[in-house]
Amino acid sequence: MRFCDLLDAVRRQPLDLSIPAEWAQGRASFGGLVAALQYEAMRAKVPADRPVRSLAITFVGPVAPNTGLSFEVDVLREGKAVSQVLGRAMQNGQVVTLVQGSFGASRPSEVTVTAEPAPEMKHWDECQELPYIPGITPEFMRHLAMRWTVGGLPFSGNTSRQMGGWVRLRGDVKEEPLGESHILALVDAWPPSLMPHLSKPAAGSTLTWTIEFVQPLLELTTLDWCKYLVTIEHARDGYGHAAANLWSADGRLIALSRQTVTVFG
Repeated sequence: MRFCDLLDAVRRQPLDLSIPAEWAQGRASFGGLVAALQYEAMRAKVPADRPVRSLAITFVGPVAPNTGLSFEVDVLREGKAVSQVLGRAMQNGQVVTLVQGSFGASRPSEVTVTAEPAPEMKHWDECQELPYIPGITPEFMRHLAMRWTVGGLPFSGNTSRQMGGWVRLRGDVKEEPLGESHILALVDAWPPSLMPHLSKPAAGSTLTWTIEFVQPLLELTTLDWCKYLVTIEHARDGYGHAAANLWSADGRLIALSRQTVTVFG
């Protein structure tokens, strides 16, 4: 199933869904997809004029592929401009992902601060793409393309603090406006930023993830390449803390991300 097909499925019936194994990430389903599906269930409960400003995501446990999954939503508060929403992805009677979202309408303000300029990167045609290799790379990578230009590939022994490059959906992609759900997938497609520091394969995953969206969203499509860069701020005792940004190809800021990641190696 394509990314758009899964989004359509949760929009129709958020209480009855399973994620195909082709979207797996090791023994679990791809976290960016799980977060996107939970977001879609939350989006349906909020007035359309209140775009999402931030999501705080906790991956409580692995989401098993090909297993029933439901998405519950509680609107905690609706103020004059801001809605606070809590979402729970449930599997086998247990919470597997928890998402707290803040949705807010625009309001008049005298404050305007432009984003810092995006870093310069080689054109995506000049960058190495991490290929999808059945049985070697995560299954979900058949649906997403990443081309490295900063730092090293996972398990390469590269100890740079930074990692990044270009990212977009690939395969049989339906061209449609790039929305928040797609952005969640593009940002989380990248492996934990500690992985290039390792010289041999080891497990790693995102523990918590906060992402903030620059609104209104840019007029991009699912076929456009986006620029990603993550910086490790601290790592020790099997945990790392990293901050990342996503930009359009021409350097306009799309989203800001922070993750706490675990690594078993």
